[in-house]
Amino acid sequence: MANVLRVDPEARVLYLDNGELTYDLLVFATGCRTNFFGNENFRKYSIPMKTIDDALLMRNALYKNLELAVISKDPAEIRKLLTIVVAGGGPTGVEVSGMLTEIRRFILSKEYPQFNESSGDIYIVEGGPSLLGAMSEKSHAHAYKALEKLGVKIMLNTQILDYTNDEVRLANGRIIGAKTLIWAAGVTAHTFDGIPQSCIGPGRRMITDEYNKVIGLDNIYAIGDSSIQFTSEFYPRGHPQMAEVAIQQGNMLARNLNAMTRDKPLKKFRYFDEGEMAVIGRTNAVADLFKHRLHFRGVIALVMWLGVHLLTLVNFANIFSTLITWIVAYISRDQSLRMIFRPETVRAEDNPLNTQKT
Repeated sequence: MANVLRVDPEARVLYLDNGELTYDLLVFATGCRTNFFGNENFRKYSIPMKTIDDALLMRNALYKNLELAVISKDPAEIRKLLTIVVAGGGPTGVEVSGMLTEIRRFILSKEYPQFNESSGDIYIVEGGPSLLGAMSEKSHAHAYKALEKLGVKIMLNTQILDYTNDEVRLANGRIIGAKTLIWAAGVTAHTFDGIPQSCIGPGRRMITDEYNKVIGLDNIYAIGDSSIQFTSEFYPRGHPQMAEVAIQQGNMLARNLNAMTRDKPLKKFRYFDEGEMAVIGRTNAVADLFKHRLHFRGVIALVMWLGVHLLTLVNFANIFSTLITWIVAYISRDQSLRMIFRPETVRAEDNPLNTQKT
């Protein structure tokens, strides 16, 4: 129950906001946070997609805009309220875009019959040449076709410059009027005072060797999103920031720490790529397994995605309840909870539900 303020590698002391900790070995496994690329408007007014709280705020914002659209008499304002821009064409951006189109298609007409699918647009804006850039060419093409069929407006090789006055300004000069900008365009690692800049690599990740030891520092290690390695011939620019990498690095480091206590040789980290998956819609997904050697799409990939996520849950009770919830939601095409939660503790200036003032 503490926050790290800084670390003193020479004295081996970790300074916290409620005291100090001395250590023999220090492991950073602090994950990452949303990267707004230094744009304050993105940070203040867009909705990130990294945590459960972010997802809750996104749902609140969407329902709030729908309620405002109901009472508005201005067609232009209504269109802004119902238009959503998703920044980033990675797995998060693709999955969110697909989910939003499913909600618009199957739920909007029930709850808000005065609106239809053409009342507002859903855009996905990606700075690179393809969606799901880390996956195979087959996944790129399938994701594009699937989202296009769902009605998502896809913009590739396009960067978002700013978001002001409910307008998304693009590098090509176009302006999209939208009350909702969902930010899924990138992440950056957490940094800590006391770690030399020479130890920090791209994405603010700590540069580590094959044993996940931070280069240039004794007794300090980093794993997962906190770490970047340039030692693998298959990943010369570092491993992907995925959960499976963090799990494998954590397991390897744990075994090495045990080996240290027994004066046994250490093992170098070698990432075993089990594959990548992304859900595109209610009955659609893509999966690339074993370094893109196997490709699946459609319902088969969706079942694989569901199975993998079920197996990662903690116990049987969670697995069973989640499976039942998914089955009911799939058959009914409905979500039972429509409540808007707005905690009083959220500061006004930090609340993404606040709209910008023109």
